[in-house]
Amino acid sequence: MQASLRPATVIAPDLAGMRSQTFGLAQRAGLEPELHALAPRGLWRHMPAAWWPAPLRAIKPLNLPDTYRDNPVITIGGSGGAVGAALKREGACVIQVQNPRLSPTHFDLVIANHHDRLRGPNVVLTRTALHGMTPALLAQARQEWMPRLAHLPRPLVAVLVGGGNGRFRLGPAEGAALAGELVAMMRRDHVGIALTPSRRTDPAVCRELQSALAGPDAWVWDQTGPNPYPGLLACADAIVVTMDSVSMVSEAVATSVPVMVATLPGRSRRIGHFLRELEQAGRIRPFAGRLETWGVSPLDDTEVAAQAVRHYCGLPPLA
Repeated sequence: MQASLRPATVIAPDLAGMRSQTFGLAQRAGLEPELHALAPRGLWRHMPAAWWPAPLRAIKPLNLPDTYRDNPVITIGGSGGAVGAALKREGACVIQVQNPRLSPTHFDLVIANHHDRLRGPNVVLTRTALHGMTPALLAQARQEWMPRLAHLPRPLVAVLVGGGNGRFRLGPAEGAALAGELVAMMRRDHVGIALTPSRRTDPAVCRELQSALAGPDAWVWDQTGPNPYPGLLACADAIVVTMDSVSMVSEAVATSVPVMVATLPGRSRRIGHFLRELEQAGRIRPFAGRLETWGVSPLDDTEVAAQAVRHYCGLPPLA
């Protein structure tokens, strides 16, 4: 009988990107994540977390177990950092993901990206966002999804579509432009396409993509039934991903295939630095409406971060 895993208390906004990073880190560290959703209340919702004089009173009750000090606590982002620092003062072992906008001395361990430029003996910097796309998970997804995608031509290009946010725009016009580039690639390079939108994708963008890619050589997930996202990562010969999501790009480059990034109108210093570093490492290239192939190796810093979690929480290294 397999021994039960040690729990990890995850304190994060209940958002897909936040869950993928914190749950991925916990699972890779051999822990069982338990989400306690972080939601500011009242006027505190409109103020930066750094201004909260009493962070634990600025949020809705977390309903933490009485034993939360006995197991690792994983927090993420600025609001998570404020709450994590407060829990650290109460005796918890706190692992902070992303720049907390506080001194790293307020935590047992801080895991941030290179572009955050944090320094400290308890700081681990990664090139990519944390995630749970392990080789074992991809192998399992490949076995499940390869038969479902067998009708599509090879090489098969997986397309991961995000959504507009405060930094980048992805509306109907941008969706139509992306669809045109994908159709051009299908015609010129004779590829098959398997595309998945995300929860953030504008329905109008989905309609543009579904209309343009209707036909036997492409498949667009209609967001019903099992989520194909891991399967597309696992089965692809190449990947196209929109530039709005650090998490999706990070999961794409953890595979062993070339990754092309579709540009969008907008600007983000943080994401721009992230993408430039991956491009300089030869792991990604801009998508220009053509299939490009080049030699790559998986790039995934989550394993290093997971080992650091166990070290700073006094747990034995993973085998």
